[in-house]
Amino acid sequence: MSGSVAVGARDDTAADAGRTAAAAAAAAGVGIRLLDDMRDLAAVRALYEGIWHTGATNPPVTADLLRALVQAGGYVAGAFDDRGVGPELVGACFGFFGPPTARNLHSHIAGTLPRVRGRQLGFALKLHQRAWALRHGADTITWTYDPLIRRNAHFNLGRLAASVDAYLPRLYGALDDSINRDDETDRILVRWELRSPQVLEAAERRPRLVDAAAARAAGAVVAVQPDASDAPCVTASDAGTVLVGVPADIERLRETDPPCAADWRLAVRDVLGALLENGAIVRGFDRAGWYIVDRQERS
Repeated sequence: MSGSVAVGARDDTAADAGRTAAAAAAAAGVGIRLLDDMRDLAAVRALYEGIWHTGATNPPVTADLLRALVQAGGYVAGAFDDRGVGPELVGACFGFFGPPTARNLHSHIAGTLPRVRGRQLGFALKLHQRAWALRHGADTITWTYDPLIRRNAHFNLGRLAASVDAYLPRLYGALDDSINRDDETDRILVRWELRSPQVLEAAERRPRLVDAAAARAAGAVVAVQPDASDAPCVTASDAGTVLVGVPADIERLRETDPPCAADWRLAVRDVLGALLENGAIVRGFDRAGWYIVDRQERS
């Protein structure tokens, strides 16, 4: 009897997620669908090459690999803009399942064309992926992002209400593209609990917001912040709540001041990475540029 109730609840959640995802796609002005045709998958490869400027000799993914992922039961979806002459692929996302007991989909790459930013297309893609994952029995979705990019931190931790799982230094080795350049590929691993109250609220456009100024007023101490020249300034702190700042535009810094960008990478790795390794929890990210991190008392 209890098993039947659980299955019914899961089906209801998946159906609700599908309706929410469809509404988000409509609001973004796109149609989102699963992809398995080789022409569509080749278009995904070309889209990613254009976003990351990798060139045809070093694509982030190939069409044949995407086809293998689909054949193995993985997720590949594209967002199409119908506002022009014909449907144009403007965003795509793909992922694959973890071990059988994990009930987790790992989302490897999601990207949209820069010109459609502001239409909340990334939000619509993630909700589509969530609905699909729920229909296929997953409880969570994980993915990684660069902790130095403010808009990604705000999107993942605020708009989607994902939780930080770990800090992963040098995860992908060297990536030869115009976004990462020569920067080391440190990443934060996030976990999206698909049925959690905060994720349900985020899916309904009620993001998880945090306030760094309020945290400071309550006793939080700044551990990393930009100085007058936008270089990282690190201050030792044993406070229970710590603020870790990131630069306003790390991608610009990689172009204009690579040594400064590298200093930021090391500063955030040393502080935020160490905090997470020692059991601290990221409360959230203030879009003004601050991670709010709570140390946990050791028992």
